[in-house]
Amino acid sequence: MSRIVCNSGPLIALGILGKLELLQSLFDEVLVPEAVQREIVQGGVKLAGLESFQRAQWIRVVSPKQNDTLLAALLDTGEAAVIALAREHGIPVVLIDERKARKVARDVYGLQPVGTARIPIEAKKKKLLTEIAPSPEALRREGYWIHEDIVHAALREAGETQ
Repeated sequence: MSRIVCNSGPLIALGILGKLELLQSLFDEVLVPEAVQREIVQGGVKLAGLESFQRAQWIRVVSPKQNDTLLAALLDTGEAAVIALAREHGIPVVLIDERKARKVARDVYGLQPVGTARIPIEAKKKKLLTEIAPSPEALRREGYWIHEDIVHAALREAGETQ
């Protein structure tokens, strides 16, 4: 994986975990649309992840040059901007957690959506993390919801279940 465009949810989650720098270690270039930057700055979960995001000078904040009316009709502003930016820059991988946005990215635009849970798995494979098990509970304590099925699948793939 060399380049990725990120939505606010995963950036907030990785910020909560203090693991935002994993993106820098896993990707050569990390792009974030201005709309997503605004979402993070305006609040998120208790302004969670804001400090990590503001310190991450390696994240490139860019806006798509054109608005896609289909995306605008189907998704929220940040998700639509992520997909539009990925298409404009020829970046096949988008970091999005929301199911509907992932489906649109994959089925309508042919992109490869990955979720927050994928980042620690890839980091563990590259020996950047020794375990991923503490991550889901830490997110829940901070009010960030992650489905139990996703947690189990991630732990299984990371080799952390019996």
